[in-house]
Amino acid sequence: MRSIYKKILTPAFLLLASHIGMAQDTVKPSVSVNPQLLEIFNGKYPKEYTIAGISVTGTKSFDESLIISISGLAIGDKIQIPGTDAFSKAITNLWRQNLVAGVEIFLTKLEERNLYIEIALVERPRLASFQFRGVRKGERDDLEGKVGLAKDRVVTENMRLSAIEAIRKFYYDKGYRNVKIAVTETPVLTMNNGVSLIFDIVKGRKVKNNSVNFSGNETVSDLKLKKQMKGTKEMTRFSLKPEKVESPYDDSSKTTTFKEYLKNAGPLSISKTKEYIDPWFRFKLFSSAKFNDKKYEEDKERLLEYYNSLGYRDAIIVSDTLIANKKGNFNIHVKVNEGRKYYFGNIAWRGNTKYSDSILNYLLGIRKGDTYNLDQLNKRLGKQLSAEGGDISSLYMDDGYLFFRVEPVETAVYNDTIDFEIRMAEGPQANYGNITISGNDKTKDHVIRRELRTVPGDKFSRQDIIRTQRELSQLGYFNPEKINPNVVPNQENGTVDINWGVEEKSADQLELSAGWGGGIGLTGTLGVTFNNFSLNNILKKSSWDPLPSGDGQKLSLRVQSNGKAFRSYNFSFTEPWLGGRKRNSFTISFFNTKYANAYDNTGAFCRSCGDTSYIKTIGFGISLGKQLKWPDDFFTLVYALNVQQYKLRNYGNVFQGLSNGTSTNISAKFTLARNSAGPNPIFPTGGSNFLLSAQFTLPYSLLGITSSDDNQYRLPEFHKWRFTGDWYVPIGRPKGPEKNKQFILKASAKYGFIGRYNNKLQISPFERFQVGDAGLSNNFALLGYDIIAHRGYPVYESSNPKVNPDNGNAREFFTIFNKYTLELRYPFSTNPSSTIYGLAFFEAANGWYQFKDYNPFKLRRSAGVGMRFFLPMFGLLGFDYGIGFDRLRPGEALKTAAKFTFMLGQEPD
Repeated sequence: MRSIYKKILTPAFLLLASHIGMAQDTVKPSVSVNPQLLEIFNGKYPKEYTIAGISVTGTKSFDESLIISISGLAIGDKIQIPGTDAFSKAITNLWRQNLVAGVEIFLTKLEERNLYIEIALVERPRLASFQFRGVRKGERDDLEGKVGLAKDRVVTENMRLSAIEAIRKFYYDKGYRNVKIAVTETPVLTMNNGVSLIFDIVKGRKVKNNSVNFSGNETVSDLKLKKQMKGTKEMTRFSLKPEKVESPYDDSSKTTTFKEYLKNAGPLSISKTKEYIDPWFRFKLFSSAKFNDKKYEEDKERLLEYYNSLGYRDAIIVSDTLIANKKGNFNIHVKVNEGRKYYFGNIAWRGNTKYSDSILNYLLGIRKGDTYNLDQLNKRLGKQLSAEGGDISSLYMDDGYLFFRVEPVETAVYNDTIDFEIRMAEGPQANYGNITISGNDKTKDHVIRRELRTVPGDKFSRQDIIRTQRELSQLGYFNPEKINPNVVPNQENGTVDINWGVEEKSADQLELSAGWGGGIGLTGTLGVTFNNFSLNNILKKSSWDPLPSGDGQKLSLRVQSNGKAFRSYNFSFTEPWLGGRKRNSFTISFFNTKYANAYDNTGAFCRSCGDTSYIKTIGFGISLGKQLKWPDDFFTLVYALNVQQYKLRNYGNVFQGLSNGTSTNISAKFTLARNSAGPNPIFPTGGSNFLLSAQFTLPYSLLGITSSDDNQYRLPEFHKWRFTGDWYVPIGRPKGPEKNKQFILKASAKYGFIGRYNNKLQISPFERFQVGDAGLSNNFALLGYDIIAHRGYPVYESSNPKVNPDNGNAREFFTIFNKYTLELRYPFSTNPSSTIYGLAFFEAANGWYQFKDYNPFKLRRSAGVGMRFFLPMFGLLGFDYGIGFDRLRPGEALKTAAKFTFMLGQEPD
């Protein structure tokens, strides 16, 4: 049997001791000890030994050579005993890895000066599984991604504490401040040294803000201060039922109101409390009243910013206290010191050579005597850059002064007045240098480059960059949130390099649907739209994936069919840059539709009747668009020529008294449009969109070209006018990670009129206005109707709002219409792969047949809510639930005036 001398070296001992001592009680009593080992630590002078062998015991999962390598010890090392710290370093090295729960080093054998050692380990267990008990499945799923646990990892105390802290924070953010967590570690027999961690969670009650109270606010009301506490809402006040809560003061022995307690009180103190009467009963109604530490701290900062905006730049929060009531909810007490109100004094400009003081003062818009507001001053100077512009920095940067700098400096403070000196460094004008593009895997460089307004050699303009971002977003090929102009200034040579980084997204759309109705039964639809098509590569086999793409052209194909009763073919192609040098769009389109009679003379369904009774429509269109430079380059002018031919055969359902014949509608259309809405075309957050169009046929009757008596519609004649105006206004300016999520107000006004050249003729039945429903035609738009949606109403034909449109099916359509819309939108997701937003709307519209009856204030009104989903493959899907107020009759329930509508493809008129 080998002689064994055992010495246990704990980390604490080794770190505190200056040498390795010797203790007889550490020797195993059942094992004989080599006297030479005992003498190692008794020597008066250090002796040098050579490590001749190292063994490792207790390891289950780790290779022995790995443990030896981590320890830092190696065979052949020279050590001196007493006096060496090699063993203490080895234990520290192993302990630092968090792989072991215990480390011991044994001296096992000594041959002359050759020393053999043993490293004994107690491994930490490994994580086999973990679970959460006491919470819902959805919460368990959320926690799994937050605790940072991974199977087969070594279980350490730090891992347990980190997981507990993550769980606590998860519920803390949800308002559960008293959550209790217990961890149980259970061995797992199926895994070597494996354990399972079980987290038992008791959430407790959610902590809410019972009340938010202020003191010290002499000039600003409590209500205005509470409005600034956007993340710390109190439970809604409902009735005058007294509720006892804790007051942070004891300067009165009687029960009184909170204001009386705080009127002349000093700093808040939790230790000094008395009860006071709060004359309101509070409860949570639709708004979150949970307490959140982070939001509370942000709200206190927002409170001071609000005071600063009112001129109280010295305002401070003296103290704030959270006092829990009997239910565990907080009564929040905030004491402020408003300080003095300040005003702007003299404002002097220094360093300006480009623009005079008078121009800068006019643009700054701040005069002597105005209420002091540093945030407003910085905003007007452009220190807080915004896309809207209109500030001093934008004035310079739009004129090439990329290196422009401005700094407001307080020069004097006297009484309640502050003088400022605005110090400017204009710098040289910069020109664009190298302009590069990255991230476009499918779209070709020239398609992107022709949209860029940052042209090498041109003078730098901040507005060019903003406008380019919008133009690239409008293409629809890229993620609007990922269009990133990486601006690299080169102050040495006065140039600026820009790399336009983009991220491709799917732009093509597929329409595949089936519907039942229209008197013809089941109808199927198949449509495809390629928004980034390449006609130039159509003959290159290698570019078909599945179709040639990348040149920015648009190809659309659509087929609808019911067999013999109905079929429709549609085709269109658009080249947005005809010739490749200017933004001149060119579009050709073709459609062929046949709608057959599905019933015989007795009214019975008859599929074969479609062979002898039908209406067939064939149409062709060509248009040319041109971007204008005046009044600005947001304007476009489009010329279009459209030809439609209608053939009737034994079909009397369209024109009264006419069953056979041909009508040819030839018209020219001129459209002037201005579109600055953006940057995301699916969910615009600003700008506007205006459209004015005029459509004309030849005045055949005035030229002596008349239709035959048996077909008065052979050559329809009319003039048609349309106006559309849309405005997008952001509500508020959110900051932080939610900066892309804010309410958007859309205001819209639409007007349409179709007239005649000859008063002796009736107004053409072609191209009229169908008003009502979701923007879908109730008769396949056989005569080219403009379909005007009116949510909350079916299609109607009476101009009188008192006439209930539910009573019949509209067969005649209007020659004049008006429509006004207000929509409040909020985005739930702006991801280009699934843009989702909700809306609440108010709508008013109506139609008329004669100008003498036209009244723009005599409208049918409706309101409701809706959702929009944009999926690149299918386009825009919409659902609306609207209530038509003028459909509601006395004594009827509100739901009788409600209507659910669905839209597909694009927003209707």
